[in-house]
Amino acid sequence: MTDVSGVSSGASISSPTGDKPSINRILVFVIVAFALLMTTVDVTIIATALPTLQKELHTTVNWAGWTLTAYSFGFVLMLPISGKYSERYGHRKVFLISTVTFTLASLCCGLAGNIYILIVLRVVQAIGGAGITPSVTGIIVQHFGDERDRAVSLFGSIFPIGAMIGPIFGGLFVTYWTWREIFFVNVPIGLLVIILAIYHIPHDLTVRKQEQPSMDFKGILLLGIGILSGMFATSYLGERNVDIHPAVFILLIITAIIAFISFFRHIIQTTHPIIAPRLIYGKGFGAVNLINVALGGVTQGVIALVPLYASRRYDINALDSGTLLVAEGIAAVVFSTLMAMALRRTGYRPPLYAGGLIIITGTVMLAFPPLGNLSPYMWLATSTFLIGVGAGTINPSSRNAGLQLAPEHSSIIASLRSMSLQIGAIITIAIATAIISGFPANQAQIHAHIYMVIAPLLILALPLISKIPEHHGSW
Repeated sequence: MTDVSGVSSGASISSPTGDKPSINRILVFVIVAFALLMTTVDVTIIATALPTLQKELHTTVNWAGWTLTAYSFGFVLMLPISGKYSERYGHRKVFLISTVTFTLASLCCGLAGNIYILIVLRVVQAIGGAGITPSVTGIIVQHFGDERDRAVSLFGSIFPIGAMIGPIFGGLFVTYWTWREIFFVNVPIGLLVIILAIYHIPHDLTVRKQEQPSMDFKGILLLGIGILSGMFATSYLGERNVDIHPAVFILLIITAIIAFISFFRHIIQTTHPIIAPRLIYGKGFGAVNLINVALGGVTQGVIALVPLYASRRYDINALDSGTLLVAEGIAAVVFSTLMAMALRRTGYRPPLYAGGLIIITGTVMLAFPPLGNLSPYMWLATSTFLIGVGAGTINPSSRNAGLQLAPEHSSIIASLRSMSLQIGAIITIAIATAIISGFPANQAQIHAHIYMVIAPLLILALPLISKIPEHHGSW
């Protein structure tokens, strides 16, 4: 059982003052929203600076690209670990440490003198960024009372905003300043977030230290090996003109499979695993996680491939191709906000069904040529807009459905959701780019066929929605 704060009632809890701390919910939400926005922008902002990095740091395009890959590796690896630490040591503490780490790493990235140091610092930056989403979710769940469902839902509008403005800011900094400002811009924002958080985010409700189990380092090791091996394999698969059967690729896949099998055996057998098995595949949780992979992660992969598709099939220039993502982002922000307000009346399942069908419709449209008098640009913009509408519609439901089942594990559930999204997107992009690269003479048509294959795969995911426990009202 859980009390109203979402902390397990079987544990002894206390706050530094002995009473539940007061909180200015609007101010706290703004503080954590800026932290989330900062980390989200940083995922995409560097993409526009890759040619500049290659030139000014005297490196190759492959090494410059590793500034993106290294961040993804560090981020996904640290998500479950940071979720566990947030639950164990306190959401506020992990939030502050993560924000400090991200801010300092950003400063050092801007001062980096060569590509190798920059790549290492990007991993450190990702370690800080990975701790923010789980800890922020825990803060909301612990301190926002009957408004936590709406606050968590509104997170869904922050991520597409970051994805939209990141490339724009990156282009402005590279054009009018230097690539270093891409990282320096995080420093004043991070400092402001840290100062405000110290004074306005209340201390955690804590569990007595003698009741805390030891950390599951074996589980962390097995999970880390599995994630890194799997991500290296998918990254290798996504390289152009790569043979998918070399010894290195096979070795990575075998290593990942063995590590994940060992991990699941371990968490079943150990008393206090890093992630409880029920949170991964238990009743309700398994369906939520799979929906996040399919309708969330795969959809992100579909959208990420749109600029490449627009360029190759319709010869749309790079600038116009990038603006296609703005249509998707605006739709996602608007509909995520609207559904956050309506979720208590609709429940979880209707928005998931509706949003899923809209995403599928937009994906199918991408595969077909423009109808009527629509230009290719307007046709693609309409398609991506629909996908954004669907993504925004499912966001509040997919975020709340898992948290409502076990609010006492909010930080770990939030990290699992982020992992699911990353895994779905990475696999989609890697497989799609590998297939496209294998047909150099007909890449545009192959890309269209890929969208036609993804759409029925998403349809197959829709029955999972019936396995998600329904809920109306606050939780």
